[in-house]
Amino acid sequence: MLISLLAVGLRLSVASAEEASVYTPQSALQSTPMRVEVIDATSFRDIETGARYRLYGVDSCLAMQTANLNRQSWPCGAVAIAWLTNATLGKWVSCNALRETAGQLLSRCASSEHQDLAADMLKEGLAIVLPIAEGQEVRAYSQLQDQARKQYKGLWSSQFMMPWDLRAKQAEGSASSR
Repeated sequence: MLISLLAVGLRLSVASAEEASVYTPQSALQSTPMRVEVIDATSFRDIETGARYRLYGVDSCLAMQTANLNRQSWPCGAVAIAWLTNATLGKWVSCNALRETAGQLLSRCASSEHQDLAADMLKEGLAIVLPIAEGQEVRAYSQLQDQARKQYKGLWSSQFMMPWDLRAKQAEGSASSR
């Protein structure tokens, strides 16, 4: 009896030691699946909680921004917003929040049809990798952007202003009009 109790105790202590030596990554907390409302081409809001999410590592055309393809203007901002709306409307979305900035959760997000919304926007040429973003995901994003650029997809078939430059130009214009 004593030997069997010792054997059980030994098995428990070995199991505890094995569990203690198992590495488990401490990844970012994933949100519960949610329904969202698109705010702009790279951000949306959880319709239940109101939490705002912004896609990590990418930017896209502003809502009213246009691009030019062979002297023909097209609404790149509206197209990008429509793509994100179509990718999330009536679908479950979940996000891994990386950090909070300006009241939004900077996140990697997926829908029931897209494993990584930002990556799929890059593949379609509807998003641009942020020049200041860092990390392994961004290197993969840069490769997707390069492929879209080589295939002249979306924005890469057209002349357009980088969204961060357009924002700066608009801010400069509004500051000088005061």
